[in-house]
Amino acid sequence: MPAGLSMPVKLATMAWMVSFVSSNSYTKNTLPDIENEDFIKDCVRIHNKFRSEVNPAASDMLYMTWDPALAQIAKAWAKNCWFEHNTQLHSNKLHPNFTSVGENIWTGTLSIFSVSSAISSWYNEVEHYDFNTRRCKSVCGHYTQVVWADSYKVGCAVQFCSRVLKAENILNAAHFICNYGPAGNYPTWPYKKGVTCSACHKNDKCLDHLCVNPQRDKITRYYSAAFPDWPIYLRNRYTSLFLIANSVIIILSVIITIWIKHKYPNLVLLD
Repeated sequence: MPAGLSMPVKLATMAWMVSFVSSNSYTKNTLPDIENEDFIKDCVRIHNKFRSEVNPAASDMLYMTWDPALAQIAKAWAKNCWFEHNTQLHSNKLHPNFTSVGENIWTGTLSIFSVSSAISSWYNEVEHYDFNTRRCKSVCGHYTQVVWADSYKVGCAVQFCSRVLKAENILNAAHFICNYGPAGNYPTWPYKKGVTCSACHKNDKCLDHLCVNPQRDKITRYYSAAFPDWPIYLRNRYTSLFLIANSVIIILSVIITIWIKHKYPNLVLLD
């Protein structure tokens, strides 16, 4: 660090560097839960980014939104720390709306995990996939599920695992799972190629090359059919804003009171 920098500048720079590092890596205790709003936004945003950028272009790609029940299913399965697909994916009791559920799994060391890197690794399988022939030179199922046009709901979860069964070479892992509804990857093309949004449903609109529909895309509150003791609640944004604003008001009130007492020591405040 340059010698000419003052001590406050050095301290501020060091604090920023620590903050930057900590904000871009996770620890066992800081992995986001399925109700973390930033985590939810990242999962949805990155999926839609890749879905909107497919080549050849898609004419029928649905916009993807979050599903709390899919996230609960992903969370419950991730806790097993097992690098295998959920055995109940095709059970009509697993999800209240979908008779079958799709699933992608990513496992890596905790230090390299991010939502972006995990979903990107799935999408990058496009390098092995030939859209015209539907042939795959290696593994492509993660990619085709990410860009499966009819899958319009996603729910993800990440779990810390000291060891993952069937991936024992990875220790202290972030075990990341996304579930999709309805499931994709049956023997056909993942989407129809053509002019973007030209094959959207009748009442859909086009947003960033994706078919959107407020009725289809709304987030529903419900209980899991397979796990009735799992209440699915959405955070009330107005309540959150009220609590944040209330805390700020209290802090400001204390600061103002202290300042007044310091400025006017003889002032008597009456209840």
